[in-house]
Amino acid sequence: MVNVLPFFMGHQMPLGQEGMSQLGLGMAIAASMVVLTIFQQFILTHLRGYIEQLIQKLFKSMDPNVQIRFTEDGGGPKNIEAYAAIETYLSSKCSDQAPRLTAKSYRDIRTPVFCVDFGEGVSDEFKGVTVKWQLVEEKDKGDPYRGPRKTRYYALTFRKMNRKIVVGEYLRNVMEDGKALKASNRQLKIYSNSLSGNESYWNYIRDFDHPATFETLAMEKEKKEEIVDDLFRFSTGSEYYRRIGKPWKRGYLLYGPPGTGKSTMIAAMANLLSYDIYDLELTAVLCNANLKQLLNRIPCNSILVIEDIDCSSKITNQREQNNEGDEKKERIFEKLTLAGLLNCIDGLFSANDGGRLMVFTTNHVELLDSALLRSGRMDKHIEMPYCGFEAFKILAKNYLGIEDHELFVRIEGLLKESSVTPADVAENLIAGRGKDEDSGEGCLKKLIQVLEKKVEGK
Repeated sequence: MVNVLPFFMGHQMPLGQEGMSQLGLGMAIAASMVVLTIFQQFILTHLRGYIEQLIQKLFKSMDPNVQIRFTEDGGGPKNIEAYAAIETYLSSKCSDQAPRLTAKSYRDIRTPVFCVDFGEGVSDEFKGVTVKWQLVEEKDKGDPYRGPRKTRYYALTFRKMNRKIVVGEYLRNVMEDGKALKASNRQLKIYSNSLSGNESYWNYIRDFDHPATFETLAMEKEKKEEIVDDLFRFSTGSEYYRRIGKPWKRGYLLYGPPGTGKSTMIAAMANLLSYDIYDLELTAVLCNANLKQLLNRIPCNSILVIEDIDCSSKITNQREQNNEGDEKKERIFEKLTLAGLLNCIDGLFSANDGGRLMVFTTNHVELLDSALLRSGRMDKHIEMPYCGFEAFKILAKNYLGIEDHELFVRIEGLLKESSVTPADVAENLIAGRGKDEDSGEGCLKKLIQVLEKKVEGK
């Protein structure tokens, strides 16, 4: 601030009314500049944020458009289903509009499906109302230990005056058409849980294209029919579960030695019901809150898989270290407890959405806590035993195309005396192919030799 008072004081001024007026004018100017400086340094500094907010609100109120976001991982199953339905709906409308597309291939469709690429927008019309869709991908700061996380969402923009018809009718039409198209072009997917900071979320791994079915599953016919019947009754039992007042979910425990077909059984279940698979790795879950977060994001009609639950149950504390020069950083995470797991799979929280199949696998059922084994958590216990003669005949038909052979009698007797898994039998049926003129008979002879050695060793 310029001090003008000395300027006036340093000059001789004539006494009288004119001199006094000039002195008063100088002091008034000086006081004004002091007040202006105070206003700039204090008042405007404190009010700038408030003024900027008012300006932003003013501009928003003048904006004639409304925007709705549909996030890929929106915090709940309904949000995830909505995102998938929108993607499918737009795939039928974007190929002739967007200059850049993303091609997705499905096993049941000969031609690829084209979807909107990131940053691209397409228009749609409904009852004379025009709307615009855009696929956006943003990165947040994430966690310093794991880096930024990507967020994807579809942005729907439309005029405010059309809000009623867009929200009330258009979006319902999009969801219905999108779900119908998705059902007709159904491609199963497999997801696995990931961690970003303190937040857990599901990460798309790949399309699920496992060929296993109950017809090719190496298991006794009566046992397979029992399981298939139970699965169908569950998948069509929405009204029944609601009527009896129970959450629409069912737990399966698959137990048996390694190589007895537990993972193949899960694949056959997914293919039978057309359910996506959500593979939960408990070692990547920090605490009970993270587990609830993950289960809340599983959509309806899905399979939650927890493999080797006997090993995962020992998780109580995790430490993560990061060395940067001489500085050592350590973070101690909260505990994931058995009580927290039980509450998620069989508590008030488990009733969030229906149609959820939970499949647990273990090689050592005797190591599991009895609280996990009771009905309501693991409703149906399925033993995956060593290979029997019925299972062998299915494998021989699958691998060799042989339904009956004179060597079957010898193999049946050896299987009763030995403990061999279906995986071991299948491996030996493959190993001998092409070595003999009759490759099928050669494989059977090779299998007999292996079984005889096992019986001798036993």
